[in-house]
Amino acid sequence: MKKILLTAIGIGLSIASMAQEFSYKKRPSLGISFFLQDMKTAKLLETKSLSSVLSNGYWTKIKDMDPGLSIQYFEGLTEHLDFMGTLNGSFVTYPFYYKSGIATPTNSKFLLETDANLNLKLLTDKYFLVPYLRAGVGASMYGGSYFAAYAPIGVGLQFKLGEGTFVHVLGTYKAAVTSLAVNYMSYSIGIASPIVERKQTALVTPPPPPADKDSDGDGIPDNKDKCPTVPGIAKYDGCLVPDTDGDGINDENDKCPTVKGVAKYDGCPVPDTDGDGINDEEDKCPTVPGVARYQGCPVPDRDHDGVNDEEDRCPDVPGTKANFGCPEVKKELVEKVQKNAKNILFLTGSDKIATKSTKKLNEVVAVMKEDAALKLDIEGHTDNVGKEAANQVLSEKRAKAVYKYLVSKGVDASRLSAAGYGPGRPVADNKTAAGRTQNRRVELKLKY
Repeated sequence: MKKILLTAIGIGLSIASMAQEFSYKKRPSLGISFFLQDMKTAKLLETKSLSSVLSNGYWTKIKDMDPGLSIQYFEGLTEHLDFMGTLNGSFVTYPFYYKSGIATPTNSKFLLETDANLNLKLLTDKYFLVPYLRAGVGASMYGGSYFAAYAPIGVGLQFKLGEGTFVHVLGTYKAAVTSLAVNYMSYSIGIASPIVERKQTALVTPPPPPADKDSDGDGIPDNKDKCPTVPGIAKYDGCLVPDTDGDGINDENDKCPTVKGVAKYDGCPVPDTDGDGINDEEDKCPTVPGVARYQGCPVPDRDHDGVNDEEDRCPDVPGTKANFGCPEVKKELVEKVQKNAKNILFLTGSDKIATKSTKKLNEVVAVMKEDAALKLDIEGHTDNVGKEAANQVLSEKRAKAVYKYLVSKGVDASRLSAAGYGPGRPVADNKTAAGRTQNRRVELKLKY
C-alpha cells in the first residue's frame, strides 16, 4: 500500500514539473460532501475475488451503508496537482479485526476521520470533466476511545459548474495502516467553491523609446535604426556600409566585394596578368606565363633554339629538339672522322699507336679545331681472344692513348671522353680472322 501511495505522489510531482506559466491552478476552496461508508465490501474482497463479489451481488447495498458528512479544503499546487484536506463524520458499526482483540460493537458509534491528500488530475481545471486519482494519509477516532491510521486511495470525477466551482464524485478505498484500523470503502458527492478572488495579472507593456532618442548619435532615431548602438548611415537603416568579403574595404569602395583583396587594388586581389599563379607583384615576367623557381618567368633558353635550358644538352649552342637542343653534326664530318678511326692501328698486344696512324689522327684534330663546339667520344674495343679482363684493360688503354694524342695536339681535354669496352661490343663474328680484325677497333663519335 505504501508503494502505491509513493507512486501516486511521484506521478503528481512529475506532472507538476511540466506545468505551464499561466494557469488553471485551483484557488483555495472549501467544499461539503455527502458520503456513504461501506464497511463490508472491502472485507469480502480480502477473501473473495472482485469478479466473484460483483457476479454474486455481494457488494454492499446502499441501504446497508452508513451515511456521513464531510468538509473539504482544496488548494492547487500545480495545474495538475491539488492538495485536499477532509474532515469526515459518520455513525458506523466499526468491524474491528479479530487480531485487534476488540469485539465488534453491537450499536453504531461516531467515527471522526481526517486526512490529507494529493489529487492527481489528468486534465487541468480548464475542462468541464476532469478525472483524477487520490492518495494520502489519514487518522480516525471511533467512539472517542479507539484511534487508528489509514491511507486513502481513490478515483474521482470533477465537474466544472462555474469559475472555480466544482462538483466532486469520489470513490475511496481506506487501507488500514495501524492495528485498530480496518480496510473499508467510502463513496461521496459534494461541491466546492473558492474562498479567495483570482489574482489578476496585468500585462505591463514597456513604453516605447522616445521618438527622438539616438543612442549611437548617427542622426537616425533608435526606433528607425536597425543598429541602434553602432553609428551607421541612413542608406543601410542606421547600420555600417557592409563588407561582404571581410577584407576591411566596404562594399561601396570594393571593386571585388565578394573576394578578399587589398586597398591598393580597390578591394581586389593582387592581379596575375599572365595567369601563371604568381601575382604580378612577385612576377618578374608578369605578362608571360612562367614558373615559381624563375620568379614567374619561363625556363630560360640561352641559345634560343626552342629547347629550354633544363632540357637542352647544349644550352649555349643552338640545336634541334630531336637532338635534345644540340646541333646535328655535319654528315661529311661524321663520315670523315669514322673513316679515319678505321685506320687507327696499334702495335700487337700494345696500346702504342702505330706511326702510320698519326696522319689519320691529325685529320681528326683538324676537324675538332674547325668547330670548337664539337665533342668527341673515344671508344676502345677488342676481339675475344685471350682473357676478358686483359682485353678490357687493353681497350681502355688504347682509348686513352688516342685521348692523350689528341690533347697533345691542342684539343681541349674537356671536349673529349675515353672509355674501353673490351670484347663486349663486337661488330663482326669473332670465329673468323676477318671478324676479329673488325672487332679490334677504336670508334670516334662526334657530338655537340
